[in-house]
Amino acid sequence: MTTTLHDTPRVRLDDPFWNAYRQLIREVVIPYQWEALNDRVDAAEPSHAIDNFRIAAGQRQGEHHGMVFQDSDVTKWLEAVAYQLAQAPDLALEATADEVIALIGAAQQPDGYLNTYFTVKAPAARWTNLAECHELYCAGHLIEAAVAYYQATGKTALLDIARRLTDHIDQVFGPGPEQLRGYPGHPEIELALMRLYEATDEPRYLALGRYFVEQRGQQPHYYDAEYERRGRTFHWPSHGPAWMIKDKAYSQAHAPILKQDKAVGHAVRLLYLYTGVAHLARLTGDAEQAVACQRIWDNLTQRQLYVTGGVGAQSHGESLTCDFDLPSDTAYAETCASVALVMFARRLLELSPEGRYADVLERALYNTVLAGMALDGRHFFYVNPLEVDPATLGGSHRYDHVHAMRQRWFGCACCPPNIARLLGSLEDYIYLQREDCLYVHLYVGSDLDCTVAGQRWHLRQRSAYPWQGRIDFELSGEAQSGTFTLALRLPDWCPAPGVRINEEAVEVAPLARDGYCLLRRKWQAGDRVELDLPMPTQRLRTHPRVRQLAGKVALQRGPLVYCLEQADNGVDLHNLSLPPTAHFHEIQGRAPLTQVVQLETDGLRWNGAGSPDQSLYRQDPASTQASPQRLTFIPYYAWANRGEGEMRVWVNER
Repeated sequence: MTTTLHDTPRVRLDDPFWNAYRQLIREVVIPYQWEALNDRVDAAEPSHAIDNFRIAAGQRQGEHHGMVFQDSDVTKWLEAVAYQLAQAPDLALEATADEVIALIGAAQQPDGYLNTYFTVKAPAARWTNLAECHELYCAGHLIEAAVAYYQATGKTALLDIARRLTDHIDQVFGPGPEQLRGYPGHPEIELALMRLYEATDEPRYLALGRYFVEQRGQQPHYYDAEYERRGRTFHWPSHGPAWMIKDKAYSQAHAPILKQDKAVGHAVRLLYLYTGVAHLARLTGDAEQAVACQRIWDNLTQRQLYVTGGVGAQSHGESLTCDFDLPSDTAYAETCASVALVMFARRLLELSPEGRYADVLERALYNTVLAGMALDGRHFFYVNPLEVDPATLGGSHRYDHVHAMRQRWFGCACCPPNIARLLGSLEDYIYLQREDCLYVHLYVGSDLDCTVAGQRWHLRQRSAYPWQGRIDFELSGEAQSGTFTLALRLPDWCPAPGVRINEEAVEVAPLARDGYCLLRRKWQAGDRVELDLPMPTQRLRTHPRVRQLAGKVALQRGPLVYCLEQADNGVDLHNLSLPPTAHFHEIQGRAPLTQVVQLETDGLRWNGAGSPDQSLYRQDPASTQASPQRLTFIPYYAWANRGEGEMRVWVNER
């Protein structure tokens, strides 16, 4: 039976923490990224993405520049713009977006095909290399932008472009005798088609998405067949056949979806794919696909997830490795992978509201996603390690992918617009309504208008989260009374949550189910609910099979993971340790971290300062002597905003 989402709630953010990010996105990030797309940012890698469309449209002469997926930088930026326009009008921004949309339309081919790389550089090679190239990936991001822009403005120009492209794809791919039986090497169109179907009610789009999902991994293998057809050539010759032709797991094409049992391959591809599968499973009621999603989720989050919500342990293939392999200093943990993890968690919540999905969503959002962008909105991390020593980065190729400071832009600039579009659409992740139950997944100050059990309600949520754990709710609206369930998430990091309704304490334990406190009652206009989530500083330890972190602890307070940084603690952070009995004090940070709660405690520095022996390997007991040192921890997302220096999340405990 299909699960239906009822009356998508209307949400308006009003939250001290997120208001600052929203202002940054609107006033800095969106304009800055527009300048980058037009190659007007000094000392940044050129994008050429807008010029590629001008060349494809015949408005300018020149060669295509950039990656085969360069178009997606533009469409993700357009999607981020759409969310800004949905929040508040901006005539100048909307006019710029409309000009870009007109340019995209001018680049579209008469048959609906749209991709500047192949239009300009390789027109005869359309749809000949799905394994390595990104035609369907780029189409997916255009579709997502089109749906968002239509929903924000009511304008159909970009939606019409997306539909013409999708209709073309629907003719090219499928089980028919004249159709290609392929599917994307980089998943993305699967999740986009689900959004397009919901926006248009066109069943062909749902069927096409289902086809791509169910065709993946079938035998004889499509990637092998197209490799032979094009004469055994590669788009990425330096990579050779191992990545995208022979290594089918790299793109999750090693087996049909229903037979995959581990999270493998390129982390972003994995999570985009399963975001689409989870959405498809809800729309079609496919129980087997739902189980497949949960199976992959469990392996990923219980065996391969960084404490910061990062995903993908190695730079080779930007991919996952194996269970319990979580190195800190060589971690890849691409920003896009955590963005995609948030998206996957949301679709699983819609499929089956369980707090464990929202717990991981929150972990990724407040830690790795936010770490991907500097506080100034103009610098970005592609890779998010959990330990950095700048002195070693230039001396070892193990760290070629790691940076100690965020970059102004990238030749492969997928992450910056991904952050902008996710943070711009945060409203979509806070609440979920099903039947006569309203779920609160995230504690983000907001005003919600919705219809529950046939009546209109307004829910006001306010807090100082993530710094403080008291969240206040108030009900009002047209309805004077009505019976429904208000389900408040009980975060996995909170040891003793408390609830009060109209100043009367409620026992939480009997009402807790699947990670939520289910408050079912006949609600009255004016009712108030107070959720108290104590935020003690907690020490986290790993599973004993995570060999890199034996004897180490990480600190977490509320949803935030903390780290040591050289700016506060000096060099050689590896010589610092936390005694098991150390107590923590909360302090207010100084500029540029003035709004940040920092943690201080008494620790130790093991430096052997009293030893005269300076040899590499020592027998002198004095080399293991320790001296007291005051330690300061800051939230992980805020690191590298005060200049270059060492950083580490996991600290020795002794």
